[in-house]
Amino acid sequence: MDVYLIIFVVIGASALAMAWLPAWFKEKPFSYAMLFVVIGFLLYKLPLGLPEPDPLRENELALRLSELCVIITLMGTGIKINRRFSFFSWQVPLRLVSWTMLLSIGVLAWMAWQFLGFPVASAVLLAAAMAPTDPVLASDVQVGPPSEEVEDAPRFALTAEAGLNDGMAFPFTWLAIALATKGLAPENWFTHWLTYDLLYRIAVGVGVGFLLGRLLSYVLFKLPKKAHFPMTEDGFVAIAATLLVYGLTEMMHGYGFIAVFVTGLTLKHVEKNHEYHRELHDFTDQIERILLVVVLILVGGSVSRGLLDDLTWQGVLVSLAFVLVVRPLAGFIGLLGVPVKLREKWAISFFGIRGIGSVFYLTFGLSKAAFMNPGEIWAVAGFTILLSIFLHGVTATPVMQYLDKVRRPGDFIDPEQALEDGELGPGQQGEPKE
Repeated sequence: MDVYLIIFVVIGASALAMAWLPAWFKEKPFSYAMLFVVIGFLLYKLPLGLPEPDPLRENELALRLSELCVIITLMGTGIKINRRFSFFSWQVPLRLVSWTMLLSIGVLAWMAWQFLGFPVASAVLLAAAMAPTDPVLASDVQVGPPSEEVEDAPRFALTAEAGLNDGMAFPFTWLAIALATKGLAPENWFTHWLTYDLLYRIAVGVGVGFLLGRLLSYVLFKLPKKAHFPMTEDGFVAIAATLLVYGLTEMMHGYGFIAVFVTGLTLKHVEKNHEYHRELHDFTDQIERILLVVVLILVGGSVSRGLLDDLTWQGVLVSLAFVLVVRPLAGFIGLLGVPVKLREKWAISFFGIRGIGSVFYLTFGLSKAAFMNPGEIWAVAGFTILLSIFLHGVTATPVMQYLDKVRRPGDFIDPEQALEDGELGPGQQGEPKE
């Protein structure tokens, strides 16, 4: 039987199922991500001759597929966020991508060095890859499609965090690469890393994303009102914009992940309530689902083919500690003092979902430098991703339903707008009135 046709059938049937699965699983303590990982595991146990799924042997395929999946998701993530940006109203996600991420990276790198015996460079690479909350697999705890509703704190925080931190983790991946290629002595890499990999690349990502977002907004919304310029209603514009923004930013050596998210966010907040935003979001969501099916089947297949063969009991404990202890505590510490209900702080802290972004960072790092223990790095990362998919997949729906049930109408407050409207008293810092 032709393997090429088998691949068509597998992808076609799986993608077709994705037209209904999100709706079927919406109210159930089960995610479609879990289902497709299991399907991939079982398919690769059969003698079908499917393509090699092991990211160690097929690093370029894993790199490009995960990269494409993430950037398309980031565009849709930016478009669906309603809350306008300010340092005040975005203080929760900004803390998550700064204090929480730094704590998570530092503690996981230390555990990998101390308990797994990883060299410093390998420990930093693992930590950088595991740190960001994944925008692809976190849909169950994120805000919905573009709307005029005020977003609740957990969904907004996790959506904005997922959009921001896929780019913010990149400097630490480059740090791992610098440590692997130039050694531990700071004089060999610190200045270049700080000025170029951290400051320059982030600035270019934010700047290009904002400028191209404004330009696209002008072409899509403003120009048709001023000249004989046709108004488009095609959703594929979002994908075209994603590829354009990402490619141009990377050509300028900036972080394309940040640029794509900023572009989506900028597009959303020009003509904020325009119905075209829904079309743009829905198209990216549909393409994302097709890509996600392929990636999840390959993840399951890689486990079937031995991704976890190098996993030790110490690696299992480190992974469990990171998902169940380190991320929740780092999240809670990062949110100390912010005006969010205690139960919602713990929900935000707990749902730091690992996923496709982690696959990208590992494959990217391993393509740029020779790291020791690559098999064990992938084993620990793979187990962490699987643990997150199944643990968070089971708990996301019940937890979010509980928070929705106990939340009062007054909790749905945009702190920035409430402050402007005079609904908050001195010292409340955006906390909803009791």
